[in-house]
Amino acid sequence: MSGTREAPTPGGSRPGAPEPAPPARAPRPSGTAPMARSTAPAAPVSPARPLAPADRGAVVSSQPGAAAPQFARERRARVRLVLVDPWSVMKVGFLLAIAAGVVFVVAISVVWAVLDAADVFGALSRTFNDITGSTTELRIEDLVAYPRVLGISLLVSVLNVVLITALATLGAFLYNLVAGFTGGFEVTLAEDA
Repeated sequence: MSGTREAPTPGGSRPGAPEPAPPARAPRPSGTAPMARSTAPAAPVSPARPLAPADRGAVVSSQPGAAAPQFARERRARVRLVLVDPWSVMKVGFLLAIAAGVVFVVAISVVWAVLDAADVFGALSRTFNDITGSTTELRIEDLVAYPRVLGISLLVSVLNVVLITALATLGAFLYNLVAGFTGGFEVTLAEDA
C-alpha cells in the first residue's frame, strides 16, 4: 500500500462500493420555480365551472349552504302574433255573442219590471193625455207590454249573435291578410319573478 489515503465517501461507504440511490422525487415541470412549503393547512379548492346562460345575471354567494341564486333582472322574450285561426275566432265570438245576448235580455227584463213596479208607464200615459187633450186615451202600457218588449229584445239578441260572429270571423281574415304584409303585432313577454 502506498502512503496515499482515499478521501472518505459521503455516507461512510467504502471505496469501490456502489452508492445508494437518492430518494425518489416527483419530476418538476420545466420553467417552474420550486414552491415554498406553507405551515398553514390548505383550503379545499372546488373546481371552477363555466357559467350557464341562465346564471350570467345571477348573484352567487360563495358561502356553503347559501340560498339559491337570485336573478338581478328578469328574462324577456319578444314574440310576434302573425296568424289568427279564423275557425277558433268564430267559435269564441259566437259563444261571447250568446253570452252578451243573454245578458241583454235579462237586463231588459229587470229594467221593465222596475219601471212597471214604479208605475212609470201609467204616469207617462196620463201626462201625454193631459198635454194633448185628446178624447181617445193613449195607453203606453199597451205599447210597451212585457211580451212585446221581451220579443223585441230576443230578436235584437239573435241579430247581434249573427253579426258579432260574422264580424269576428271577418276580422280574423283581415288580420291574417294585414299581418302577412306588416309582420303582425309584436309582444314582449317577461318571466314572472
